[in-house]
Amino acid sequence: MKNSLHRLIVAALLAVSAVGTPAWAAFTGGRTDFRDETIYFVLTTRFYDGDANNNTYCWDGSKDAANHDPEWRGDFKGLIERLDYIKALGFTAVWITPVVQNASGFDYHGYHAMDFSSVERRLESDDAKFQDLIDAAHARGMKIVLDVVLNHTGNFGEENLCKLFNRDYSKPQSDLKQCMVPFTLSQGGKLKDNYLNLPGTQQYSDRLTKMKNTDGVNHDSHNLWHHYGNFNWDEPNRWWAQIAGDCVDLNTENPQTYQYLIDCYGTFIKMGVDAFRIDTGGHISRLTFNKAFVPAFMALGEQYKSRRLDNCPFYMFAEVCARFSDVTYRSQPALSPYFYTWQSDEALLDQWNETSDYWNGVEVYESTDPATLANQSLCLQEEAANRSESSQPRSNNALLIGNDYHAPDYSRASGLGVIDFTAHWNFQNAGRLWGILDKDNLYNDATYNVVYVDSHDYGPDSFERFNGGTDQWAENMSLMFTMRGIPCLYYGSEIEFRKGIVIDKGTDLALKNTGRAYYGGYLKGDVTVTDFGQVAAASGNVAATLSHPLVHHLQRLNAIRAAVPALRKGQYSKQGCSSNGGYAFKRRYTADGIDSYALVALNATATFTGVLNGTYRDCVTGHEIVVTGGTLTTPAFSGKGNLRVYVLDGPGKVGNDGPYLYGTAKHTPTLLPYDGTEEEGDPTTQYVTGGGSGSGTVIDLDDLDVYEPTVDDPSEMCVFYEADPSRNEVTVWAWSSGKNFTGGSWPGQSATLKGKTAQGDRLIYKWTGNVAYGGTNKPTGIIFSSYGNQQTEDLAYVNHGYYVDGVFDHKVGPDSPDVEPDTTQAASSHATIFLKDPTPAPNSWSKVYFYAWDDNGQLLGGWPGQLMTDTKVVNGQRFYCHTFDIANSDYTFNIIFNQGDGSHQTEDIKGLNRDTYFEIASTTNKYTVRDITDQWATPTGDVNGDGEVSIADVTALVAMVLSDLSNERSDVNTDGETGIADVTALVGLLLAQ
Repeated sequence: MKNSLHRLIVAALLAVSAVGTPAWAAFTGGRTDFRDETIYFVLTTRFYDGDANNNTYCWDGSKDAANHDPEWRGDFKGLIERLDYIKALGFTAVWITPVVQNASGFDYHGYHAMDFSSVERRLESDDAKFQDLIDAAHARGMKIVLDVVLNHTGNFGEENLCKLFNRDYSKPQSDLKQCMVPFTLSQGGKLKDNYLNLPGTQQYSDRLTKMKNTDGVNHDSHNLWHHYGNFNWDEPNRWWAQIAGDCVDLNTENPQTYQYLIDCYGTFIKMGVDAFRIDTGGHISRLTFNKAFVPAFMALGEQYKSRRLDNCPFYMFAEVCARFSDVTYRSQPALSPYFYTWQSDEALLDQWNETSDYWNGVEVYESTDPATLANQSLCLQEEAANRSESSQPRSNNALLIGNDYHAPDYSRASGLGVIDFTAHWNFQNAGRLWGILDKDNLYNDATYNVVYVDSHDYGPDSFERFNGGTDQWAENMSLMFTMRGIPCLYYGSEIEFRKGIVIDKGTDLALKNTGRAYYGGYLKGDVTVTDFGQVAAASGNVAATLSHPLVHHLQRLNAIRAAVPALRKGQYSKQGCSSNGGYAFKRRYTADGIDSYALVALNATATFTGVLNGTYRDCVTGHEIVVTGGTLTTPAFSGKGNLRVYVLDGPGKVGNDGPYLYGTAKHTPTLLPYDGTEEEGDPTTQYVTGGGSGSGTVIDLDDLDVYEPTVDDPSEMCVFYEADPSRNEVTVWAWSSGKNFTGGSWPGQSATLKGKTAQGDRLIYKWTGNVAYGGTNKPTGIIFSSYGNQQTEDLAYVNHGYYVDGVFDHKVGPDSPDVEPDTTQAASSHATIFLKDPTPAPNSWSKVYFYAWDDNGQLLGGWPGQLMTDTKVVNGQRFYCHTFDIANSDYTFNIIFNQGDGSHQTEDIKGLNRDTYFEIASTTNKYTVRDITDQWATPTGDVNGDGEVSIADVTALVAMVLSDLSNERSDVNTDGETGIADVTALVGLLLAQ
């Protein structure tokens, strides 16, 4: 009933908008392409919660649970309810994060796809599906920009490319074990039958082998993913190497792969999505875009243009990440954003292999050279032919010639826009952005660049949300809304939300303490709008938010931009434009019966020479100047972020004076107070499937009795664990040297839920050890997890210990008569750092030095450190190694690997405190390194876990077989069982040494 009612309301809005001319068509010149828009960017799950029933934690979201802040919190319904807020700011388009089904330990953002063909249910409600959001936006004259991922999937397979799991949405989505059911070999799937009994690292490896052939077996026989093993941000191999553990690189050069992606995302074009933002576009070659994706999406956009607002051309812009101050990224045009705005050479496009038969007949592994593979070799040819900035094509499509607008030449355009990453990286202030504009001719048309100050990933030249001050924000906005490009604002920047805070630290920080914090508390209340930037009424916290000075600034900037086509789509020039203490430029747009000519001054008085004669009116003050001799000088003005926008035959004053745009005196709005709930967490975290069925992700505390932890028997082996109500499973992994007390199969044994705390808001679990596993001794180390997820650090085991959220709190009496173990033994007293031998090609180092330091100084002498001679062979691979003393659990040190020649050295590797294995991952200075501990830390056959493979392991393995026991290292031959065959395999390993 709710769903039907909602659809009727949206239909009525659409019907009303069809009668007569809607208010948003009053944009001067209309909205004919995406440059007419301004974009507000939201992480859907972190914006506004409209339906508490679909809230849920991520599998690895323990830090957010402590704040009652489910990562999956905002949703389509909440976004629909707050579209009027975005419209109140004056924005015409909303960029939302990916909507396809995801799967990873921290997937709230949507970039870890598990099924490209399905919309993520954790975003949906019975009465708010994705189509409802599109329709609701269009009914308000707003457009939807959908974030899409073409480069990679998550690491849990993909439903139609490589199915590894059955997703059960009737189970708690915060519980990996319940909601993700492995599709194993005995069921006709691909994962090992003992998958759930494998340690987490081996589970990951089992998944990865099926997509990337990392075990040397041709599992991915159709080559749907890239298998390349090396990666460097600064080399073309970033097009087919895996950028992160949860981003498994798709083979975008295989027609079977890219046609599947086109079919899936084409569905959203048919639904009426107005534009695509393409994630990780810089990790796909330009040739691949120009041959596979851009033509297909443009054709679909044209076919279904009637589904979009205003029937405008379909627009796409790619994220070509280039964290660099120059327009050409590190002297590499092919890795630079502007490169993607140009078409590829026809000869290369004609050679493209458009059949999947080739990929079905070739075996590809980590070491396979991409230059030997179809289509990828063509991408490398294109890169090799474009290694010089001087050889790149130039365009004046964005540049005004004198005062004359000229028809742009798009004959060599790719049809793909880009995020202006150079502008983003330089946007500490207007001056730095101003300095890079002289290279705009490298873009095919820079007026199509999407421009922002900060985002969900970075701030200007930083990893924090912009913190340059309110006045600097105002200046940046004023330039962004009047200079070339499409303005974009990251949610909350209008009130400097979380300014100066690191944007993303994964699971290391609660989201509340990052630039991806939940914003909904600031939007509580009601808002009514009559048009873009026009607020009729507002109440509650959203009224307080709308009272901020930057909000008023944005509303007026949006209004001025809407009134002047030259500011949206015009070509620009600095010629004849001068300002003492500010910036000045002119813009003109002449097309479709429109002739818009504007002179813009920012921050200070400006003089414009050689301009058109006629009557000019300022959009900020309404002041009128008649020019007869080709020169216009603005009356004196000042103020950071203040503007004068003199438009030939212009509309005059647009909007009212505010805190930054004003004539003689600024108007500072009254800042309204919040009600104190803007930062509160939401204890409601139940996930319910459509129709109201399903299990919650939290335990109902009302059903539990208060539990007082006690120990009656002093010799009892046990611990207690206090957790948030969302922690509906606690598993324990306990060990000492050579012994495991929890069965030997990761993640160990389940603790028993005993009840709730005296305060009634927390859970208490108890684990009791079994002497069959450990004998009369006690463990020295312990790890708590939820079936391997939300895993704590290695903790010291304290018998009868009471732990709270992964930290030892106190001991529950009575004291045990047994001698307690040394609790410092769980944390290693030393750490060995291993470097995979870099002397062979491709690195070919002649010597290996370790340079190390901590807070107190150098550890291995002055630069270049100590020449390494100690080596260790692990599974046939040689490693250079050195062991460092670890004073306590808080101690860390840092290291640089180098050749001792002052040139060949790695990046700084910081925060080390345990055994870690590294390999050099690039062949250029500074060398990047890759942590390969999961792959090499435990040698095959190291049954007793002492780091060596010796006769002692045979003895331990025989004892385990005779006792019908196992651990995570006892399955030597990896057949899923521990038995006499493993003893035979282990003896074979020893004989081969």
